[in-house]
Amino acid sequence: MRVPARLTPLAALAAASALLTGCFSGGRTAADDSGAGGGRIRVAMMQPPRSGLSPLSDDAFKLSRWSTAETLVKLDADGDARPALATEWAQSGRTWTFTLREGVTFHDGTKLTADAVVTSLTEAAAASPKPRILDGVDLTAKADGGKVVVTTATEDPLVPQRLSSPQLSILAARAYRGKTVNPVGAGTGPFELTKVDGTSAATLDRYDGYWGKKAKAPGIDVRFVPDGTARAAALRSGEADIVEAVPVSQAAVLDQDLITEVPMPRTNTLYLNTRKGPFKDPALRAAAREAIDAASIVKGVYEGRADVAEGLLGPALPWAAGLRGPVRRAEAGDPAGRTITLGTFTDRAELPEVAAALQQQLQKAGFKVKLDVREYAHIESDALAGRFDAFILSRATVLDSGDPAAYLYSDFASDGSFNISQLADPAVDKALRKAGQTPTGDARREAVIAAEAAVIGTDAAVPMLHERVIQGDAAGVTGAAHDPRERELVTADTYVK
Repeated sequence: MRVPARLTPLAALAAASALLTGCFSGGRTAADDSGAGGGRIRVAMMQPPRSGLSPLSDDAFKLSRWSTAETLVKLDADGDARPALATEWAQSGRTWTFTLREGVTFHDGTKLTADAVVTSLTEAAAASPKPRILDGVDLTAKADGGKVVVTTATEDPLVPQRLSSPQLSILAARAYRGKTVNPVGAGTGPFELTKVDGTSAATLDRYDGYWGKKAKAPGIDVRFVPDGTARAAALRSGEADIVEAVPVSQAAVLDQDLITEVPMPRTNTLYLNTRKGPFKDPALRAAAREAIDAASIVKGVYEGRADVAEGLLGPALPWAAGLRGPVRRAEAGDPAGRTITLGTFTDRAELPEVAAALQQQLQKAGFKVKLDVREYAHIESDALAGRFDAFILSRATVLDSGDPAAYLYSDFASDGSFNISQLADPAVDKALRKAGQTPTGDARREAVIAAEAAVIGTDAAVPMLHERVIQGDAAGVTGAAHDPRERELVTADTYVK
């Protein structure tokens, strides 16, 4: 397979200049008389809305990153639940009772009530398809004396974490009156979404009736710029104040003081087929693991802007490293020229290059390697059906609850829905069940790391590197969030000098 050559960074920036025409053509609007934080914030986002900014889709994360829609609960750096629109909660078996914050109004002037919360949660639970955070979860909500009572079909220690998902944002009743959920003027955050221009732009203004700290900036002007080179050029030319997801290939030509690398909860992993083919043999899985030089891939493909993996969970989960101990693994055998098929996809630009590098490393170790690289939509079903000996995947390790147990179960349990390695190991299943059933806190984190060790010990998955997201902030930007979970970006404290 031939990996396409990249344009040089400067040539790519020049080629993108036409895409920027009119990106923020109105220029910067000065602060209004009540603003203490300079002018409006111009943001270049990577992906345009896919579902009209409905919170019941992945568009919910845009509403969260703009600080316009809020949830009952938020997560701290360790993934533990903290108060947001709810100030406290208590569990009794399958039931959780949430006390709401007083004095909160929606952007349309209506008050936050238990009935309003129940409407939002019920709409989410009844949606088709359901928000990802409720996949497999039977959740109901009712109002009880001004409080919100949430009940699940089985006892679930993660209910507060689930309710932190931006897909369960609480919106005013007006948002649900049409055929689709419309968040315009319906949130509770420090910024009010006032206008959406299809898939090209969005406008938000400071909401002076916010229950918390008043936003320092008068508003946010968003443009959706899918082309990564154009986003980088927007930062370089001063067209944008905050830029999402600067490509690795462009970061080197930008002022390094303007970019921040944020560890993502995303691991680039080599999945090995444990059910059939050469990697059914643990000794050959060990041989593949020992053949991999992840440091050279980080240096060559990611230009040093990634972290070599020491486990499935990376530096975006800072508690993980301190809990790890040694892992027992099989000794490596002799590949003896065995032929393997290695698959990956083109949707993430670095993966074909990673595949080419791995092909060389595995061949050097004694394997014969055939590459199969396609678009993700055309390869996922084959990967899940076990039609590859090995598969490279860039995988999010914490899903919407902020908890990695769900990812570990889906990828490595015998009945996991995303079990590319075709792993069926009773010891791994036992460790995964324990992690999923343990209450949140230190005990659950320890159980998660024990489950990680059980998986790694099989060599069913070889973690190679943890990705970073590169964010660009112009010189005058203060207080922009750099969030590994990509839930925050512009907050009440963000402004442009």
